[in-house]
Amino acid sequence: MTEPLRFAVDVACPVERAFRVWTSGIGSWWPADHTVTGEAGLQVVLDGRVGGRVYERTAGGLEHDWGEVTAWEPPSRLAYRWFLRTDRADATDVEIRFVDTGAGTTRVEIEHRGWERLGARGEAWRDRNAGGWSTLLPHYRAALPTR
Repeated sequence: MTEPLRFAVDVACPVERAFRVWTSGIGSWWPADHTVTGEAGLQVVLDGRVGGRVYERTAGGLEHDWGEVTAWEPPSRLAYRWFLRTDRADATDVEIRFVDTGAGTTRVEIEHRGWERLGARGEAWRDRNAGGWSTLLPHYRAALPTR
């Protein structure tokens, strides 16, 4: 079994706000270079419900699915099947927990797993996604106060 990727980010805001910015506010911080098209003016959308889509919509109205929400537990937990830039059959799993650490701060814990579904490509995809998360998370942190 390929080891999951795990990341944690501490932010200086209540758990409700951290969850809301990750979910309904995702379009305000998700960078265009982490999308299918990279087009200016695109929207990133996360439908807030189990079975909801994670996708991008270009200015011309073209939509590209990235994932499907599998757990929706505001404001503490979110999970989705993730297939950005790959086939839906090759989806991995992302789980994000928002943990109240007191005094108005939140720890955002991310686990990205399921690499074994990709067979021989699993390790390479895991490594690629490790780099992706590392460059993505600073954008999220910048959208929130940090400590």
